[in-house]
Amino acid sequence: MAGRYFDQWQVGDRIEHEIRRTVTETDNLLFTTMTHNPQPLHLDAVAARESEFGQILVNGTFTFALMVGLSVGETTLGTLVANLGYDKVAMPAPVAIGDTLRATSEVAALRESKSRPEAGIVTFTHQMLNQRDEIVCRCERSALVRKSAA
Repeated sequence: MAGRYFDQWQVGDRIEHEIRRTVTETDNLLFTTMTHNPQPLHLDAVAARESEFGQILVNGTFTFALMVGLSVGETTLGTLVANLGYDKVAMPAPVAIGDTLRATSEVAALRESKSRPEAGIVTFTHQMLNQRDEIVCRCERSALVRKSAA
């Protein structure tokens, strides 16, 4: 399903995104080095083993980006004007290499745009869960979305 237009959403609409993703060591290594993040927990197996976690943890910004990416196809693909911001980003549980992640989205608020009559603002609450149904990331995303009549 492609993204929905502003007037096709209702507060409380909820989507369990079907695409899941198992995080690999390569995902973590490439993302971490590509973003110049030298955190040993993401790159150094010895330091990670000696940490309280006992293993390499997946870069949290990768988890966040993956969560948003998994949501796009069923929320804003083809209807987005612009993402306006991300709020209340939280990572309540770590992600390990080999975890399989899935995302959910819920419409938290709808608001007409004051400056663009052909669009409105949808606020989504996105969550990422691992294979044990633990929430590993969540955020609110405000998106300026076209109306179907536009």
